[in-house]
Amino acid sequence: MTETSEHYRSRSLWLDDLDEVLAPVDALDGDADCDVAIIGGGFTGLWTAYALVRHDPHLRIRVLEAEVCGYGASGRNGGWASALFAGSPATTARHGGAAAVKALRDTMVGAIDDLEATCREESIDCRFHRGGTLIAATSPAHVERLREHVADEDAEWLDADAARKRINAARMFGAVFTPHCAAVQPARLVRGLCASVRRHGVTVHEGTRVDSIEPGRVHTARGTVRAEVVVRATEGYTPRFSSLRRRLIPIYSFIIATEPLPGRFWDEVGWRDRETFGDGRHLIIYAQRTADDRIAFGGRGAPYHFGSRVGPRFDRDPRVFRALEDTLHDVFPATRDAEITHRWGGPLGAPRDFYPSVGFDRATGLAWAGGYVGDGVTTTNLAGRTLADLIQGRDTERTRLAWVDHHSRSWEPEPLRWLGVNAGLRLSAAADRREARTERRARGYERGLKLLMG
Repeated sequence: MTETSEHYRSRSLWLDDLDEVLAPVDALDGDADCDVAIIGGGFTGLWTAYALVRHDPHLRIRVLEAEVCGYGASGRNGGWASALFAGSPATTARHGGAAAVKALRDTMVGAIDDLEATCREESIDCRFHRGGTLIAATSPAHVERLREHVADEDAEWLDADAARKRINAARMFGAVFTPHCAAVQPARLVRGLCASVRRHGVTVHEGTRVDSIEPGRVHTARGTVRAEVVVRATEGYTPRFSSLRRRLIPIYSFIIATEPLPGRFWDEVGWRDRETFGDGRHLIIYAQRTADDRIAFGGRGAPYHFGSRVGPRFDRDPRVFRALEDTLHDVFPATRDAEITHRWGGPLGAPRDFYPSVGFDRATGLAWAGGYVGDGVTTTNLAGRTLADLIQGRDTERTRLAWVDHHSRSWEPEPLRWLGVNAGLRLSAAADRREARTERRARGYERGLKLLMG
């Protein structure tokens, strides 16, 4: 195994679990022409390529990826293929009322079905298991806040006993359950998609970093690609393009994974249906029981880096890893003796209103999708199929959804966004500490967060 492969495997448990040598292949070698050039070899770019080529096998499509497909968030996320859409229902309703909210929600549920069907058709073994999501009230302060979501989502409230029968966390005051989520091994999904689009005739250039984009042109150090349509699918790495630095900001999320846990642990905790798991705190945590009986446990809390900087040096944060371990042990005390075998992190993309978008400007030939705020595993599937519809000129139910051509305002210039984003992180942590101490909802902190990030 090469050092390069070890470097990529070290990015996450998921990449380390792959049965292949990871190294960039088929780098761009000189100028080239195509019909569609896609920047980014993650879920968005590959789902877009897949949807395009399946509808029109004659299209000349090139995907350009700076590292290897799945290097970014697509190979490092928590593995929730859920119907969660990051944008608020209130924003969706402004585009078309309750019907727009229902249409987007129903389409997101259908996207899970499409993801599963594609994996079956393309023989992608991503350990797909649809066990739903359990969001637990692990403090009395969480109960009211979580119950508010039951009215808005296709979900049900479980009392403490019913919740424990699914997942027996240390403190359980109830939970929200929705069936619309599957646990997946995301690196197996993204690498399987990469292999699939190549089989269908798409050219994928790994090891090809894009320096700049303009209508009809994608410029790299290895050559220029000329294309009628250019798709930007760069998510948390979007700020590397100077003209887009305020379009999305990179927010870092971190994950730890235990060793495979013994049967006696699962006898105590349950978690038999591999439900994805979170709780009601402000500073998000998320977890899954993996196919090989580990717990992959992630969360936010890492600082935003001045100037929207991203890079490998930010992918590890010992302070955040320690906090995640403490939280894991607090929620599941029987993990205290378990070895933590993997620690990793990476950036996700967040627009100013935390509302994802997808669109295509036919006049310039420029298309985009992103801003998933960490809820991208399923949303990228919908994005790819929507972009294919838009590019190929089809008027479909997807192209009429509220997020199509949604434009978020730009983030503030520095140092304002550094101050604001990190203040929001600190305020979220302070709210959680207060709720843990008082067991009462920190409404004042919630109002402060709404004002700060509104």
